[in-house]
Amino acid sequence: MSKTSVKAKLAMMQEFAKFMDSGSQSATVIFYESAQPATPSVAADPTKALVTLTLPEPCIKEVTTSYVELHPSDTATVTKTGTATWARIYNGASEVAADLTVGTDITLANINLVVGGTLNIQSIKLRP
Repeated sequence: MSKTSVKAKLAMMQEFAKFMDSGSQSATVIFYESAQPATPSVAADPTKALVTLTLPEPCIKEVTTSYVELHPSDTATVTKTGTATWARIYNGASEVAADLTVGTDITLANINLVVGGTLNIQSIKLRP
């Protein structure tokens, strides 16, 4: 849909916010060092995970007519050395919410992560 009404976008963003906070756990963002799967329905290779960040609950900071902004993540320890190429966001029920390409959809100060180092996210704005 290239042209969606403001009212429809707001409805989609509100449902997305509900989806992110569903489940018994907090939403997470996992950064990977592999090629990004073609779609979010393709399983990620867990051996390529570099770090898992946890979002507060509720994770939604703001819902607007053009984006959903998530609260900053916790600061997590990198568990594997590698170059972050993409990230997957999971809701509180461990269901895939979105895939993000590092450098296009999400920016890191340094994409080269080193085991034992730390990472956090200051701001994430998801757009429909």
